[in-house]
Parts: sequence; structure tokens; C-alpha cells
Amino acid sequence: MTHVVGVVEYAVGGAIAGNLTAVLDRFPAVPFEQPVVVLALALASFLVAPILIERVGLPGIVGIVLSGTALGPNGFGILARGEAVILLGNAGLVYLLFTVGLELDLRRFFTAPQDAALFGAVSFGLPFLVGTAATMVLLGFDLWAGMLLAAVFATHTLLAYPVVNKLNLTKNSAVTAVFGGILFTDTAGLIVLALALGVIQDGLTVWLVAEILFALLLLFGGLWLVVPPLARWFFRNTSQESYFEFLFVATLVFGAASLAEGLGLAAILGAFVAGIALNREIARGGPLMNRIEFFGNAFFIPFFLFHVGMLVDPAVIVSGTETLWISAVILGVLFPTKIIAAGAVGAIQGYSRDEVGVLVGLSVGQAAAALAITLLGFEVGVFSADVLNAVVVMILVTAIVSPWLTERYGFRLATAADVESTAGEPYDPRVLLPLSRTAEFQTRLLELAFVVKQSPASTPVHLLTVCKPDATDEELATAEADLQSAAETGSAAEVPVAVETRVNHSVASGISRAAVETRADLIVLGWEPSRSLAGRVFGDTIDQVRKRTTDPVLVSRLGRPINTTSRLLLVFPPAVGYHEGFAESIFLAKRIAEKLGVPVEAVTVGSRLTPERYEQLIGAVDPEMTVSVSTVDGWRGLQSRLAEADPAELVVPIKPREGAVGWAPELRRLPKQIAVAPPEAFVIITPRQGDPGYAARFLRLD
Repeated sequence: MTHVVGVVEYAVGGAIAGNLTAVLDRFPAVPFEQPVVVLALALASFLVAPILIERVGLPGIVGIVLSGTALGPNGFGILARGEAVILLGNAGLVYLLFTVGLELDLRRFFTAPQDAALFGAVSFGLPFLVGTAATMVLLGFDLWAGMLLAAVFATHTLLAYPVVNKLNLTKNSAVTAVFGGILFTDTAGLIVLALALGVIQDGLTVWLVAEILFALLLLFGGLWLVVPPLARWFFRNTSQESYFEFLFVATLVFGAASLAEGLGLAAILGAFVAGIALNREIARGGPLMNRIEFFGNAFFIPFFLFHVGMLVDPAVIVSGTETLWISAVILGVLFPTKIIAAGAVGAIQGYSRDEVGVLVGLSVGQAAAALAITLLGFEVGVFSADVLNAVVVMILVTAIVSPWLTERYGFRLATAADVESTAGEPYDPRVLLPLSRTAEFQTRLLELAFVVKQSPASTPVHLLTVCKPDATDEELATAEADLQSAAETGSAAEVPVAVETRVNHSVASGISRAAVETRADLIVLGWEPSRSLAGRVFGDTIDQVRKRTTDPVLVSRLGRPINTTSRLLLVFPPAVGYHEGFAESIFLAKRIAEKLGVPVEAVTVGSRLTPERYEQLIGAVDPEMTVSVSTVDGWRGLQSRLAEADPAELVVPIKPREGAVGWAPELRRLPKQIAVAPPEAFVIITPRQGDPGYAARFLRLD
């Protein structure tokens, strides 16, 4: 009997062992190539690596690159560099260059283009020329390979931007020159990439150079002419669901990248140009911009960095001197030429020593464009593994030096006795946004409320619905559900949102009480002309809210998405510049223009204040922005100007409360006159009243 039991146990054990072996045989072997396993380990790296590396003071991108090296075939060999990694890595590269173009501050560039052009030309040109010569003499590169490597470190990435933002130096003239200079350095670097790769692969001929220049002209011109109007048409005529808008943008980006490849250029150049073309069509801080940034920062761009890390070979760095020699040459050219370039620009522009130090700190940072150009050069065989590893070493060094230099000189600049900040504390108004179930385009009202907020927002947008006492439970539940749905849009825009449903016999009274109880700094209302009562300016509810409150009130009619605006047109009634709330009204208009990335023009009715005086008053208000002011001949002249306006203009009149400084009887008819004019959107600002000291926070201190 014992023998039988033993035989049974042996058989059962053998079966279990056999099944276990079969299960283990089916389990993926190292290195993993299965897309699901690759995705799981990569996402875990994107989560953990930045957290760990930032604890030692390095940017999170360095951690992702190092995690790719550790898990890749040149590290512990856990992951293979398979098709999934290559596909997502290349997609991340395209997306990265798109975001570089999208996030360029074109408004600051156009504010002082000559400063940005000077810094961009010198900061790119000097390292590029010296770097080309050094790589040919010291590294034995030929001309075009040397030019391509020099273009890698002649560009710059704003690794130290958080430092100048924290020190409140973003409006300093030297700092804005660096910001605008990126447009030149990155564009120049990518053009060198297109020329160098074409010549290296096909040989130098006059026909080839002409073909590449024609392709560049076709790419820049075609995308610049097609993408902005196409985007405005789509945003204006399609669903307000922002995931459709995101898919539209993604289609444009990868379509532009495909167009570049079809023209024989690098795909990243098409993505970069698409980003610039969409720059003014996507509002800063809006739901669409946040979706673009979220998807890029959480998925696409980390995969590119991870892919680069998998190409790095630590053994090459440790076992030989070639990588270290190339790194020494790159850094030996990078730092002196960037220092000389910053000093030369500082001498021409009259910058202080601390401002020059900040210029150096900001311009030596390397990441996005450097990695992109290097990876393409490596993939076509122009660069060896030693060069790729050397560029990664360069990025590690500049990731330490750039923030350190910027903070050292930036702190001196911010605290110098003879330098005062040109901006006060960031102003993030508490916005009250009453919504009704009959209001048109509620999502567009929400987007307007988000645009006037500080980024990132620290105070909430209060969404309010006021119901009459005879409303049924079902109507109240529906109103609350509508508010919660609207609040989800706020979550997508990363703006805190509070919702409340009130019951009041008077809607205007409910809104006025809510403004007091929420300590609102600003009220945003939507206007429907068809519902206005005869003899009223806007209609009973809005007129009553304006009478019962002293806060600024923005009354808007948005017949199209606000991010399709091409220009902001300010309208000044006679003598409105004397109103105590004028400075705050100008601040709000400037913030809207700044977030939308559009220029501002102003017209004044009559000649009580001259255009030159208005330009002085506007210039005294943050943020810094050039606004041209012209005069129209009375209210009929204003009607003629509005009749000639572009439909994509956003008209922003300043309309005081009745009896206040700047009030004129003709203002009663102004909303309906604008409503029938070509512009499809307007925001009428009723200035703050009864608190003259409030304006001081919006005035520049220089």
C-alpha cells in the first residue's frame, strides 16, 4: 500500500513539475520584446526614475535616459530595443520638437525681435563656427559631420527656466532675449541638420542644395499658410470635446512630419514648424494645451528619452578614452563660446554683469534639440556610439551647471539694490462664472474664465447656477449635473473649480450675494442678444448684476472659440482713461492677449485723451506689451472701424457703469452694434468701482 501511495505521489509531483515547466517556458524570456511587457517596465521607469534623480538635484529627464541605459541591451539587458521601442521613441522625438515650437513665446519675440535676433545669431553662430573648426581639427570630422555636431551644442534648452520664473525675472530684457533667441537657434540647428544629412547621404551638388532650400521653403511656407486657418476653421466648426481637438492637433503634427519626410527633410523639422504654426491657435492654460502637455510629458517624450538611453553604451565610456575626449572637446567649445557670446551681446545691449551671468546660465543648457539632432545623426551613421555617449555626458554636465549659474547670478539680479522687479505678486483672480441652461456656448465661457486666470491657478473658478424657488427637484438635479459636467472641463485645464446651486427669487440677487460670499475678484457673464429686453443695455439680469456689484464684470458673447482669435481690439470711450479701474481693465485685456498669443490694437473715441497719453497709461500696466492706439472720429467713426474689422478679431470695449467716469449714453447701444459687426466675439469690461487703491497692484514699478 505504501508503495502505491509513493507511486501516486511521484506521478502527481511529476505532473505538477511538468506543468510548472510548461508555464515557465511560456513566460517571456529576457531580454523582453513583448510590447505589453516593454510598456509596463517603461512606464514604471517614467514614474520612478525622475523622482529618484531629482533628489540629487538633476532634472527628471536625466533619470529617464539613465533608466533606458540600465534596462537596455547595453545595461542589464532586461529590455530589447525592439520595434515597439523604436516606434514610440521616434514618435516621441517628433512630439518633442512639436512642443518646442508650440511653447516658443512668440509674443515676447515680437515685442523686441531685434534683441532676440541679436542674441540668437551670436549665441548660435559663435559656437557653431568654432565648434565646426574644433571638431574637424581635434576629432578628425569632415566638414558636414563637424557642422552637424557643432549644431548640436550651438542650440540651447531652457533647463533653468524654473529658476528665473521663481526669481520673478521672466520680464527682464536680457531673459526675454534668451527666450526669443530659441526661435533662431533651434530653427538654425534644424536647417543645418537638413542640409548636412542631405549632403552626407547624397553628396554636395548645386542641384541638391537648391532642392533642399526649395523643400525648406515649401515646408515653412505651406505649413504657415495652411495650418493656422485650418486650425481656426476646425476649432470654430467642430465639437467642443477637447479630445477631438487633441486628435486634430496630433494629426496635423504627424502629418507635417510626414510631409517633411516626403520632401526629403527630417520629420522633426516638419513637427517643429507645425508647432510654430499652431503657436497662436492654442490658448495657454486651456484644456487643449494641458492635454497636449500632459500626453507629451507623461508618454511620448519620456519614450524618446528612454529610447536614447537604450542607445547609450556605458562600457564604451568606461573602457576607452574616445567618448571622454569627444566630451572634453564639446564642453571645451560650448562653455567658452557661450560665455563670449553672452558677453558680446551684453556689451552691445548694456546689460549688467549679473544679467550676462544669467544669459550664460540659460544658454548653456542642452537637452531637446541636442538629443534630437544627435539621434538622427547616429541613426544615419554620421555619428558613432562614442559621439552619442559624449552628447549624453554633455547633457548631464549642463544639467548641473545651467541651473547653478542661473540661480547664482539670478539671485544677485533679483536682489540688487538698483534693480527692482517690474511685476508685483502674480495675480490670480477668484472668478465667479454664473451659468444657465439657456446660455450659449458654456464651454467657451469656461475657456474665457480660464484665460484670465494665472498659470498655474491657485484660486478657484466658482461655477454658479441660480434657480427660482418654484424649480422642481428634477430641475435642480439637472442644474447640479450640468455644473459637475462643466467642472470636468476645469479639471482638464488644471484649474480648481467650485460648484454651487442657489435658490433665489432674483437671479441677479443670487449672483450678487455669491460674489460677496465667494470674495470674487471678477464676474464673467455670457450675453444672448435675443433675450435682452427693450431699453436695456444687456438685459435685466446682467444690468442688475452690474448695478449691485463693484467688481469688474466681463460680459461676453463668443460666437467662436476664443483660441481662434487673430487680434484683440480695445475700444476706449471718451475719458475712460481717468477711471479708477482702467489699469485693472487693461491688465485683464493684456492677460487675455498674452494667453492667446495675439497682438493688441486700441482705438479711442474722440480726443479727450490723446493716443500718446493712452499708450503711456497702457505701458504702465503689466504685462509688458506693445499696444498701438489710434483715434476714430466719434461713435460713427467707431461703427465704421467695427464694420471693417476681421471676423477673427476679439473686440474688448471698456464700458463703465452709468454715471461713472468715462460713461457715455452711446454705450447703451454699443453691445448690439458690436453684435451685428463682422467680429464674432467680444468681451465688454465693466471696470472696478469704489476701490481706487486696488489699481496699484497692476502698475509696473520701473
